[in-house]
Amino acid sequence: MKKIAIIMGSDSDWPVVKGAHTYLTDMNIPHVVRVISAHRTPETAAEFAKTARENGFAAIIAAAGKAAHLAGALAANTTLPVIGIPVKSTALDGMDALLATVQMPSGIPVATVAIDGAKNAAILAAQILSVTDEEIANKLNQARADMKDAASKKDQEYQKEYTFTGEEN
Repeated sequence: MKKIAIIMGSDSDWPVVKGAHTYLTDMNIPHVVRVISAHRTPETAAEFAKTARENGFAAIIAAAGKAAHLAGALAANTTLPVIGIPVKSTALDGMDALLATVQMPSGIPVATVAIDGAKNAAILAAQILSVTDEEIANKLNQARADMKDAASKKDQEYQKEYTFTGEEN
């Protein structure tokens, strides 16, 4: 089975990134977690991306805050799908990271999830794998069915608890 790379620009991103790790672990999808900086270790970032396909990866999740060049730096060096997680920082509440991640030049795309959206990044990576892996596709379908059931249950609870017809006096 192909694996997913989860790369964070700094270990301070771990509180966000661990959501992706947890989801992929729960789905039994092989993955690695690395700390590689686009600015402090640019050669390592480039080499990782250039060799990712031959090393068995199907997609790369890249999380970074502030200038958030990591996803773009990785995408510039691979044709594998790169999914960017903009990480919220204190300065601009993650808008700087969001814009740096999503505003890629034509020809070097980065799929971008919400600020601190690690779980969605992992789901997107799983969806990429599901194109050729029926077991993962079935798990994703079950997860959707479970979400639907949970939402319906909450709806029923709220209808029962908070519906007011004006006749309850």
